[in-house]
Amino acid sequence: MLSDIPKQFLCLDGIPILMRTINSFRNYDKNIEIIIVLPFNQQNQWNELCEKYDFNKTHSIVSGGSTRFYSVKNGLAQITDDNCLIAVHDAVRPLVSLDIIDKAFNCAEKNGTAIPSIKINDSLRIIENDTSKPIDRNKIIAVQTPQCFNGKLLKKAYEQDFDECFTDDANVVESNGNKIFFVEGNLENIKITTPLDILVAEGILKK
Repeated sequence: MLSDIPKQFLCLDGIPILMRTINSFRNYDKNIEIIIVLPFNQQNQWNELCEKYDFNKTHSIVSGGSTRFYSVKNGLAQITDDNCLIAVHDAVRPLVSLDIIDKAFNCAEKNGTAIPSIKINDSLRIIENDTSKPIDRNKIIAVQTPQCFNGKLLKKAYEQDFDECFTDDANVVESNGNKIFFVEGNLENIKITTPLDILVAEGILKK
């Protein structure tokens, strides 16, 4: 992001990105329980931002781990109700729609798992040694969040030992023998990673 400020704390049209993300879920359900997983050394900064912006949406804070796997695991340890539905969401996807959240929760309630995804529009190639070959993009999808799960199923999956292939929660759950179900995501649900993404997100907000 080329900034000393953690990207989830950068402002998007005047409001810190993480606050916008929390608001998206609060707008879906005002009673939803929010658990934020943050590095310990960022928590004071977050609390200061909450004071500065008078952000009073109820949430709890958990310290992150060395990888996404351990960060999610730390968050799950705070959840005592194994029968609830759990959505794991990227802090820097503030433009997630209420429709995606609703579809993901409904699918997870029915099937145990729900992963938003979108089709790929670009042509793709895979590089092998010094050569490359095309990939059929109709067989490829891009995965988004929130990734939603039955609580007991997700917590059981996170009892596994860490593996380098665990890049998201779907990998963890699938490796524990569970089938992954997909719901339709949308292009606006971007993950803000670069300065260009900020500009794109601000353009989407102004639509």
